Amino acid sequence: MRLANPTIAGFYPDPSVVRVGDDYYLACSTFEYLPGIPVFHSRDLVSWTRVGHVVGRPEQLAVGQVPTGGGAWAPTIRHHDGLFWVAVTDALGRGTLLFTAPDPAGPWSDGAVVEGVDGIDPDLAWDADGTCYLTYSALRLSGDNMGAHDGIEQVRIDPYAAKALEEPRSMWSGTGLMFPEAPHLYQRDGWWYLMIAEGGTERGHAVSIARGRRPDGPFEGAPANPILSARSTSRPVQNTGHGDLVSTPDGEWAMVLLGMRTLGMTRAFSPLGRETFATRVTWVDGWPVAEPVHLTEPAAPVSLTGSGLDGDWIAVRRLPADVADVRAGSLVLRGEGTGMDDPRPVFVGVRQRHHRMRFSAEIDAGAGTGGLSLRYDEAHHYDIEVGDGLVTARGRLSGLTQTWTAPVDTPRVTLWIETAPVAAAGFDALTSDTVRLGYDTPAGPVALATLDGRYLTAETAASFTGRVVGAYAVDGTVAADAVRYEGS
Repeated sequence: MRLANPTIAGFYPDPSVVRVGDDYYLACSTFEYLPGIPVFHSRDLVSWTRVGHVVGRPEQLAVGQVPTGGGAWAPTIRHHDGLFWVAVTDALGRGTLLFTAPDPAGPWSDGAVVEGVDGIDPDLAWDADGTCYLTYSALRLSGDNMGAHDGIEQVRIDPYAAKALEEPRSMWSGTGLMFPEAPHLYQRDGWWYLMIAEGGTERGHAVSIARGRRPDGPFEGAPANPILSARSTSRPVQNTGHGDLVSTPDGEWAMVLLGMRTLGMTRAFSPLGRETFATRVTWVDGWPVAEPVHLTEPAAPVSLTGSGLDGDWIAVRRLPADVADVRAGSLVLRGEGTGMDDPRPVFVGVRQRHHRMRFSAEIDAGAGTGGLSLRYDEAHHYDIEVGDGLVTARGRLSGLTQTWTAPVDTPRVTLWIETAPVAAAGFDALTSDTVRLGYDTPAGPVALATLDGRYLTAETAASFTGRVVGAYAVDGTVAADAVRYEGS
């Protein structure tokens, strides 16, 4: 079995996978972005195609007003009784939710709140008699104990009524490392295996596993725990963890997991956030042995063009169609008097998937003000916009803002954002990459600002998401033509 890494590039964290016959389906977290929880399909665990989203209607997740970092956390996708199931935490929103669909492409149900569960990262597993177990990480998101973490817990549930059938019980919670999370329960050769992540989703991230004869335990930890981690190594993929196991029709096994392609001399920064990777797994003496995660040969450069609002486009706390549409081939955004500092900006974008990237569009701001933005969140973004006879480049970093301006004699300007890893040696190479904000003139391209990319990374922005690049409007009507993403 040959796997490609990254498996799904860009901000696609917390992957979960299920096999149904010869088909594999994978789902990921989306936090405050909509549409939420993309579902991918593959026949070989290498080539993945997005077939839909679990959340395509605003009422399915209460992300409209959630704080940054809230929303759809760590879905688990499973297949049982002719239905696809997704269990997910709508963090600081609706709570623990169950979605169902006969077809993974959707449409999916409205989502039922599971009564009696207070935690995150829910997993679903059924035993031979049809009993359903929901196992989760007991991080309290409500009540007097909000913020407390009580390890891994489990309840039997009625999945159709979305109701716990008993009081939660404590489960095996790892080897003692911080933040046990992402539990998944499997049955193999007469054993039940409880696999979790621990060590935090930073450089100490790891996957550990235990086994027992019953789905509710007791469980004994593997003697070689953790079975996967990149900590204290020089591997280009760090923070590996939050894994989910899947078997192939010919008896092989694989793990999908999250990781980060770190940059900088000390590998301290992750511009793209947490991405989906995969690795082979073998079984030795009844325990899984995971190979380290290695990058595969780089794929060919990618060039995406067009102005359609298909499923690659996402928006912040609302759907792309709520802030933009396509008219005569142009992507049109309707400003609301707010910019990229707003928690609900008029912005639609795509995930940055490559360290070396160029995003460009011909912006017509004759009836408004707007442009392009490279966004981590409302406090961390770099913008290039046109309006009122000026092109303005802007760096916004946690309350600090700096701008650069240049006059233009037309409201229709091609704007662009470029990123590239730092090629310098020595201490100049400590940062991750550079971000150039510019525009085209009849005399050639003009870079209005060159900014340090380390401030738009997971580590600096303290975000669980990743860079998203796209178009926005401040006021009036702004049209984007010749929208193009190029990455390598």
